[in-house]
Order: sequence, then structure tokens, then C-alpha cells
Amino acid sequence: MKVLVTGAAGFIGMHVSQILLGRGDEVVGLDNLNDYYDPQLKRDRLARLTGRPGFSFVQLSVEDRAGMERLFAEQKFDRVVHLAAQAGVRYSLQNPHAYIDSNIVGFMNILEGCRHHGVQHLAYASSSSVYGGNVRMPFSEHHGVDHPVSLYAATKKANELMAHTYSHLYRLPTTGLRFFTVYGPWGRPDMALFLFTKAILEGRPIDVFNHGQMIRDFTYIDDIAEGVVRVLDRPATADEGYDAMTADPARSDAPYRVFNIGNHDPVKLMDFIHAIEQAVGREAQKNFLPLQDGDVPATHADVEELAAWTGFKPAMPVPQGVANFVAWYRDYFKV
Repeated sequence: MKVLVTGAAGFIGMHVSQILLGRGDEVVGLDNLNDYYDPQLKRDRLARLTGRPGFSFVQLSVEDRAGMERLFAEQKFDRVVHLAAQAGVRYSLQNPHAYIDSNIVGFMNILEGCRHHGVQHLAYASSSSVYGGNVRMPFSEHHGVDHPVSLYAATKKANELMAHTYSHLYRLPTTGLRFFTVYGPWGRPDMALFLFTKAILEGRPIDVFNHGQMIRDFTYIDDIAEGVVRVLDRPATADEGYDAMTADPARSDAPYRVFNIGNHDPVKLMDFIHAIEQAVGREAQKNFLPLQDGDVPATHADVEELAAWTGFKPAMPVPQGVANFVAWYRDYFKV
């Protein structure tokens, strides 16, 4: 297949692209290489793809309407993996317009490109943050997601609604993936694992929010990438059992699906920190702080729908995944 992977220089995008290339697909990677975090890390990820047979790179922002229209018209993609977005819950508190530009306008451009150029399937990144104020665990696709607590979460919910509209109106198969706290080698510098590892190795204290009373369904990057590709390979179809009278959020009479992709094994934040300490070989100095605006105290993914659809369940144990990251970090930064 010829696949467009947006955000190809990103954490998840690089790993997904590697799998697609490894099995012989043609990948057009798109990224704007912005400075939300150090662009050098993005360039180094990109270097792992550049030169491989079947890979080409386009530096472009998804919110560039004219540029995206040209790209779809020229390339004639079979399928699209849309991972480019303005990420981060906390960043959205100070920079809201960045989320509208990238996550709303950009997603609109992706949908229009798919609609007008015969794309067979759009798989796109949603987020566990859409569950927002919902405290019913584990989070299920059958639950409502109507109470976002950050603008980032609201844009991801909007993406799901926009995708459903295009699936309904134009029969475009779309599948959203609600990622749960992705971690692992080549991860983002604004994520807890990266921040904690860096601080511990440098002998600085780490900021532990909600006084350590956090629970996260940490999901290893290889599991995430495998899940994305398996979903891409099975385009969404209309659910013949859909009942408009009950309107189950996980079902539709349009070719639309949304799945949780998490480890289904939530870990206490203090246990996660302990795993980092074990891997690094020293204890962290901890600065306990209140829960930050936009954060939720716990996440836990029900992944039965994903397993039923693809036969896949994430499985990497957190201690091993953390150790893999720390080994990569030491090698990459030579520390």
C-alpha cells in the first residue's frame, strides 16, 4: 500500500513508519518539525527512516490547506495514518490557538484530502484524555465522553465527531485510536518518563503531581505501533447491529470505529517512579505538588473492543518497558 503517515518524525509516527516499511509498504512521511520540543530529536527519528526503500519525506504543516490539497492530489494515497497534532494537556492551558490550528483545522484538511482522493481508510490518533471527568473505570468506548477537562481533550473529541460525520456523509472508513500514556525509547521530552529520567540522572528533584496519587495505563510504544498497523489493515465498516434508539457511542451505522489502545494494567505513579529508580540505579528526590488543571487522577483502558477487532492486546510489562527507555536514553545522550 501507499500510506501517508503524518507526524512521521514524531514518537509514534516513526515507529509506525518502521513497521510499514519493514513489510514493504510505501510510506510518505509528513512532519513540520516544529519546536514544541527539541527538533533535533525529531530529525534523529527521521534519520532512521530516510534512505530506507519506499520512504519519502514532506515537510509540511497539516493546517496548510493549499499544501495538503496538493499533496493528496499528487500522491494518491491508499490509506492514511494521521498522527500529527499539537500534543500535551498542560501546554494547551497557555497556547490554546495552537490546538485549534493543528488539531481542528489540520484534521479538517486530512478529512477533505481523504474524501476527494479515494483514500480507503483513515486511522487517526485520538486520546484517553477524551474521557475527561468520567470516573467510571475501566474506560470503555461504550461510555460517554462529554465532559473534557482540557482543550486538548476537546479537540480530540471533536476529531472523533468530525470523522463520524465524514464516515456518515461520504462513507469514508475512519478509525480513531484513544492512546493511553504512550512511553518507550525515542519518547517525547515533555512526558513524565523522559522528564523523570533526565532529572534523576542530573541529580535534580522531580515534580510529582497530585501528591503521587495518580494512576496511569502506561502503554509501550511497540504495542501502540503494532495496534495502529493492525487497525489500519482492517478498515472500519458499518455496524449492522447499531440501534439508533440506544445510540451506543462505540457503534454506528456508518463505517466508523473508535478504540482504546492501552495496556489494561494501570500502574500507580509511585510504582512507575520506582521502576525508573531501579533502571537508573538511584533514588529520586521528589517534590510533591497538587493535581494540575487539565489532568485526571486515573486512567484505565478497557481493550476488549480492540482485541475483538484485531486479535491484538498490548502486553509489555512496565518495568521492562521503563528499563528499555532508560537504556535508550543513556545511549542517546551518552550519560
